[in-house]
Amino acid sequence: MSSHSHPLLRFAVLLYGFVSYAIFLATFLYAIGFVGDFLVPRSIDSVPVRDTWTALMIDIVLLGLFALQHSVMARPWFKRALTRYLPEPAERSTYVLMSSLALILMFWRWEPIGGVIWNVESPLGRVLLHSGFAFGWLTVLVTTFLINHFDLFGLRQVWKFFRRQRYVSLKFVTPGPYKLVRHPLYVGWLFAFWCTPHMTAAHLVFAVLTTAYILVAIQFEERDLIAHHGSDYTEYRRRTPMMVPRLSRPEAEPSRQL
Repeated sequence: MSSHSHPLLRFAVLLYGFVSYAIFLATFLYAIGFVGDFLVPRSIDSVPVRDTWTALMIDIVLLGLFALQHSVMARPWFKRALTRYLPEPAERSTYVLMSSLALILMFWRWEPIGGVIWNVESPLGRVLLHSGFAFGWLTVLVTTFLINHFDLFGLRQVWKFFRRQRYVSLKFVTPGPYKLVRHPLYVGWLFAFWCTPHMTAAHLVFAVLTTAYILVAIQFEERDLIAHHGSDYTEYRRRTPMMVPRLSRPEAEPSRQL
């Protein structure tokens, strides 16, 4: 897209990016309460209102719709197709917006199932599990800032377009926890989804299916990363575990940035 685009178009793209981000931020905050079962009117563990099998089928469909949207829209071929109809700087914001809407649909139509899988009554156990829950969400948030939060959620793209500046993709770097595991963001999600002192059947379905999705999504994501970064990512993948840090000391990294 030309940097000489009409000022109204550049402003519209900027506004679109910021609105998409605002919707994401509200969705992210709601998700914490939804999974943690606090401060929201309808959570993952609310009182069931349907029979178990109907609720289970609805929840599986909702999770499947989110997984489909999240995976398909992240693929390079879909991005190329989308930018035939949208300004390229708005592509990432569109992905963020659609992901947020898919989550909002899930929050709205989610069907609690009831049934207790486990219920930790030990004060120490509850503290540890609540701490793990908080650690997970904090890890997710901090990790996005380590790899450039504003690029990940489309703000950098729309801002540069508004300022008539050329957008350059970020270099491949491995800050902080990325030196220990390749996907600390997904590690954070797993802590957030599994760490609960009160595990209901609906929460277990959610945790199991999202974990399965994460493990599958990583394979597609890494294929795209190898295609984009080539030998840099291949070497990083060889020496860095996927999500569980090695007990032994990792081999030294080159002094240059990847």
